[in-house]
Amino acid sequence: MTLTAKDVAEILRILEESSFDELSLEMDGVKLKLQRESALPQVPDRAPGANEIPTSTAPPSSPLQPRVKPPSEPGLLEITAPLLGVFYAAPKPGEPPFVELGSKVVEETMVGIIEVMKLMHTVRAGVKGEVVEILVKNGAAVEYDEVLMRVRAEA
Repeated sequence: MTLTAKDVAEILRILEESSFDELSLEMDGVKLKLQRESALPQVPDRAPGANEIPTSTAPPSSPLQPRVKPPSEPGLLEITAPLLGVFYAAPKPGEPPFVELGSKVVEETMVGIIEVMKLMHTVRAGVKGEVVEILVKNGAAVEYDEVLMRVRAEA
């Protein structure tokens, strides 16, 4: 398998939509390392002159905003993304989603698909219970281990 320019563009788009600063990928002997400019150490081109004030080129620090809202009730189980990519809630556009609020799931229930470089990866519930929260929209970029859904465990 080789990476095309279109594949690299898709990887860049996914990285830009995520909160990650860096991505390393190795496939069939091809290594790809992408890093946001804001994550690179900033070195001035030259030292400031005698009449110049040194300025910091470091990005402003700001607290990270959590992407995931807290659970609506204690004790919910989480279904997380097994990899970074684009989440699809249905098998094809226009078809009903794999699961909806109130759906009963078991460990092997398919709850979605994550697309990475035009490859589709199934997402299984991994837990048993009732879907009570769906946190990502169809077609949204998701990060590895991001919470997709929450399930109330079956008693």
